[in-house]
Order: sequence, then structure tokens, then C-alpha cells
Amino acid sequence: MELLANLALGFDTAFTLTNLLYCLAGVALGTLIGVLPGLGPVATIAMLLPVTFGLPPVSALIMLAGIYYGAQYGGSTTAILVNLPGETSSVVTALDGYQMARQGHAGKALATAAIGSFFAGTVATFLLAVFAPPLAEFALKFGPAEYFSLMVLGLVASVVLAHGSLLHAIGMIVLGLLLGMMGTDINSGLPRYTFDLPELADGISFVVLAMGMFGLGEIIRNLEHEEVRSAMVTKVAGLMPSKADFRRIAAPILRGTGLGALLGILPGGGAILAAFAAYSVEKKISPNAAQFGKGAIEGVAAPESANNAGAQTSFIPMLTLGIPSNPVMALMIGALIIQGIQPGPMVMTEQPALFWGVIASMWIGNLFLVILNLPLIGLWVRLITVPYRLLYPAILVFCAIGVFSINNREFDIYLMALFGLLGYVFAKLDCEPAPMLLGFILGPMMEEYLRRALLISRGDPMVLVTRPISATMLALAVVALFLVLSPAFRKTREEAFQEEE
Repeated sequence: MELLANLALGFDTAFTLTNLLYCLAGVALGTLIGVLPGLGPVATIAMLLPVTFGLPPVSALIMLAGIYYGAQYGGSTTAILVNLPGETSSVVTALDGYQMARQGHAGKALATAAIGSFFAGTVATFLLAVFAPPLAEFALKFGPAEYFSLMVLGLVASVVLAHGSLLHAIGMIVLGLLLGMMGTDINSGLPRYTFDLPELADGISFVVLAMGMFGLGEIIRNLEHEEVRSAMVTKVAGLMPSKADFRRIAAPILRGTGLGALLGILPGGGAILAAFAAYSVEKKISPNAAQFGKGAIEGVAAPESANNAGAQTSFIPMLTLGIPSNPVMALMIGALIIQGIQPGPMVMTEQPALFWGVIASMWIGNLFLVILNLPLIGLWVRLITVPYRLLYPAILVFCAIGVFSINNREFDIYLMALFGLLGYVFAKLDCEPAPMLLGFILGPMMEEYLRRALLISRGDPMVLVTRPISATMLALAVVALFLVLSPAFRKTREEAFQEEE
């Protein structure tokens, strides 16, 4: 009964005209940036963070959430029609979706993606509503030592699941931790790592870092590549799958939803890992395994269900524990902090309308997405033909205006440009920036909780291993670290990411 009362509060919050409009705007923008190759939810949300300053917290989070799960829908359109995934998690969808389109089944592939996405999004949102409250209640037992250990576990897990070299991932996390420590030390009041620049006395703005690394960095990388549209499939017909198709996709959608819901919670996992894992499972157990890569409808249903389920359940650790499971959730935490809300288990008790309003809006948003995606396929096809050289100047201006509007300082624009160049250099060095963003968000929080724990224990570091929950999480972090160092695990991990690429 308590769940029903909470959901009633959520729908009452989400069904206001303002929040419905922001939900619609979020999912429409998410679909758009998912469709347009070269953009993504991380860059878009980073660019929109300054806009959220003037919005109510509930409306801001509903819109940003809509952009994230909306991009999972939109990314499948370009993957199927152009063989050019608009969103990273749609890479796997392109393997069979594009082959189906070339065989004249583009409509069937797009409908399968939409059905799988809608079902997975609906189920995952229900799981979020059911499991978030007990998890938040459990998190209320956490003290400073437990929170510190949880964040250590999160960072170690993000290393395990990060793309590319493990050494690069560890280096990026350390860099993020160091950048997060820049500014004035709260305890002593002395500046740290500011290079005698008064502009850095308050530290580096999260918006500046995110816009530079993911906004400008994406622009520079995308300008390097020549766009290919010659292989585009523009004729879409026969949207409704047959009864035989429904029988083939039912089990993959269920398996993809379950796998995606589980993997979405893991730090560093989310939609990308979920889509890859679901495709791999289906390829091994499907009776039509020989068709995979040649236009198997199961190869579209499973990863599309998994990436949407993963996108929804990644909100569980963010909303209940204040721990980001991926870069987008780190941006969501940044949006909460901008609004003056401390992420963590107290959000549910102190801001129930915000918590349940966001969950209810996900059901509404998933319905909006089905309505937007299938009837407007023709519009999305035409948008794909827009040359990127016409898009990037507008994105660049938007980034500069957004960063300047925060503190009205030119210095922030220069700093954003510096991080944009760094983002490009890191891409060339095959260093994924996502672990750095997690380190930047979690670093100051880890320091604060460690200091609190040591203050309570009068300087005794054994408090981290004498408290059962803290000791368990540190033990899990050590196990994950040993996994990282294991040659067998490293080889399996490298093979997995090579296959994904």
C-alpha cells in the first residue's frame, strides 16, 4: 500500500502541465541527439546544465532523465537505417538492424526496437520503484566510513568495466580525483593546487569540466571523420511485425530486460555493457544463431531491450545512494547539487515529490517515446542528412554561452576550451574520459566522508575495517582489484571490448 501511495504522489507531481512539457521536451531532445550521430546524452546534458539553474528541481531532473533514456531510443534509428549508431549503446543494434534494413525490413527492425525499448523501460521503472525504497532505507544505516568504502568500491568497479587499457582507466580516475581537490580546503581554509590563480579558489566548475571534455571534445573528434550517408536506407514500410516475429522476439526481449536491469546498476556498466552482454547471450543460446550478423530480428530485440533497461535502473544507485553508476548519472548528481540538493538516501524522505515524480515521469516518457518514434521516422530520416559542419558552430556557441552564464567569467570559457583540447588528446591516447568524471564527482565526497570517519574515531583508520558494512565493501573492492590484476580476466575483458567495437 505504501508503494501505491508513493506512486500516487509521483504521478500527481509528474502530471502537472509544466512537468509534462519538460518530460516531452526531454524525450524529444533525447531522441534527436540519439538520431544525430556525433552527439550523445553526456554532451547534451553537460551543455544543458546551466539551463537547469532557473528550473524547479523536479522539472530539471525529469527533463535530463528524459534526454538520457530518450537517446537510447533515438540511437537505434541511425543504427538501423544508416549503420551509423547515434548513441554508443546502439553499436550492437547496427549489426543485425542494418542488415534487416538492407533486406527491406527496416520498418520491422524499427518497430522491434521500439517495442523492446518500451517494454524494458516500463519493467525497469517498476523495478526502480520497488527496490529503491528498501535500498534507501538500508543506506540510512550508513555512516561516513560506509560511504567512503562504497565510493572506493564504485571507483574500483568503474576501472574493471571501463573501456580500453586498465592503466589508462586508473590514470583517468586519479586525474579526476586530483582535479576534484583543487580549490580551498574546507578545514584549513588554505588554497590547494590553484597555481596562484584566484579564479580557481572555488575549484573547477563541474559544468566547465563536463562541457569541455564531452561537448568540445566531441566536436573536435567528430570534425575529423568524413560523414558517409551513401548507404542510407530511406524507404521504411511494414512497421508491424508478424505473429512469427513476435514469437521470435518475446524471449530475447525478456532476457534483455532482465540482464539490462541488473547490469545498469553496476558502476561503469549501464546501457553499453548491457546491450553487448544481451547480444552475446542471444548469439549463444538462440536457435537462429547462424543468422546473427545477417539480419536476425533477435539481434535487434535483445540489445535494444537491454540498453533501455540499463538506462532506467542506473538511476537506482544515483537516487538512493548518491553514487553515479555512469557519466550521465554523475551529471545528474551535478544537477542535484546545483539545485542545492544533497544526493543520497535522504532525498527520498526530504524530497519525496522529487524522487517519486522522476520515477512516475519515466513511465510517461516511455509512452511519449513510442508516440514520437514510430510515426516520425520520416522526420528522423531527413534529420540524419544534416551535415555536421552546420551543427557544430551552434553547439559551440551554446556551450560558450552556457559556461559564461554560470559565473559571468571569461576565464571559465578559456578553461572549457582547455578541457576540450584535453578531451581530444585523451581520445587520441585511447583514454576514456568517463572514469575521470566519476573521480571528479566522488573525490571531494570521499575526502569529506573519510575526514568525518577519522574525526568520529579520533584518528583511528581501523574504523574502516571494524564496521561490518564498510569492511564488506572494502573486501569487495579488493576482490575486484585482484580481478583486474588477473591475466585471465584481463584477456577476457580485452576480447569482450574488441568484439563490442
